[in-house]
Amino acid sequence: MSTVLIYLVVMVLVAGVVFLFASVVFGRGEELAPLPPGASPTRLPAEDVTAEDVRDLRFQQVLRGYKMSEVDWALDRVGRELAALRGRVVELEQQLAAVEHAE
Repeated sequence: MSTVLIYLVVMVLVAGVVFLFASVVFGRGEELAPLPPGASPTRLPAEDVTAEDVRDLRFQQVLRGYKMSEVDWALDRVGRELAALRGRVVELEQQLAAVEHAE
C-alpha cells in the first residue's frame, strides 16, 4: 500500500514540475493583457481606414491563435477600402487624362 502511495506522490510531483517548466518556457506568448471573455478589440472606422488604424488593430485571442471571424472581418473591411481607393485613383487618372487630352 505504501508503494502505491509513493508512486502516486512521485507522479503528482513530476506532473507539477513538467507543468511549471512548460508554463515558464512557453507561457501564453502574448504581450497584451488578456481580454474578458466575449470582448473584442477589433475596431475600424466606418470609412477612410488609415495605416494607423490598421497598425492599431487587435484581435481577440482564442485557444489556437486569433478569432478567425474577427480577422476575416478586418481583412474584408480593409480589402473593400483598398478597392474603393484604387477605383477612385483610376477615376481621377481618367479625369486627368481627359483634361490633358482636351487641352
